[in-house]
Amino acid sequence: MKDKDAIKKAVREGYAGIAKQEHSSCCESAGSCCESGNTARTISSRIGYTEEQLGAVTEGANLGLGCGNPVALSSLEPGQVVLDLGSGAGIDCFLAARKVGSEGRVIGIDMTPEMIERARENARKGGYENVEFRLGEIENLPVADQSCDRILSNCVINLSPDKERVFREVFRVLRPGGRFMISDVVLLKELPDFIRNSIKAYIGCLSGAVMKNQYIRIIREAGFQDVRIVHETPFPIECMANDPTAKAVLENPEITPEQYGSIAGTAVSIQVSGVKRETL
Repeated sequence: MKDKDAIKKAVREGYAGIAKQEHSSCCESAGSCCESGNTARTISSRIGYTEEQLGAVTEGANLGLGCGNPVALSSLEPGQVVLDLGSGAGIDCFLAARKVGSEGRVIGIDMTPEMIERARENARKGGYENVEFRLGEIENLPVADQSCDRILSNCVINLSPDKERVFREVFRVLRPGGRFMISDVVLLKELPDFIRNSIKAYIGCLSGAVMKNQYIRIIREAGFQDVRIVHETPFPIECMANDPTAKAVLENPEITPEQYGSIAGTAVSIQVSGVKRETL
């Protein structure tokens, strides 16, 4: 296991570069990034966002970084408080804001200052008065205990080197009866060493991912009930190769065709939900 601080630093720097360059990574599901020239809008439409949703958010809020659409399955209601882990440029926060209305509130958390700055500017441009963005780590959420009704996250928790702590924090800030809906990348088989030991692959949603059964176990051990995978989609090797950060690893001339082929069928994108039960 690489040093956790080194991983966080590398991930922060990687996504700071994405925020500055207006260039999307490609942490998406089957068919979403397997063709050249895809825009963020095209990518997002293929992972579950509707044209109406994409047309409703501020330009620049969608970087095409997700692996699903957690808002679509989150059952948001007017007046709720929603928390988005790893909010990026703000697309899921802005979509959630439309559902919770003026009496509700949406909080986006991101550890990259450049992303927070971009998201806040997008909120100003879009007139989202019920959305705020806070700088912080998902392992140490700057949010009060039992203060949120719903929690969303889109292809972010796989980047954390301490997923157990992340889900303990999710449990802490959810109110009893609260629910999360998370899109993420998990593994069906172990990654080969040349991927697992790569910081660049970590940024690209590869080497940070864990086995699917381990991911679900972590959630349950944090205290959640009714944990279920709502949707699961293959994450093919072509998408991995098209990820700008993973591409640098896979194009290494020292990597053989056999090693490259060993990645096929390794990862899937899942949408998983769980509930913090009411206390007796």
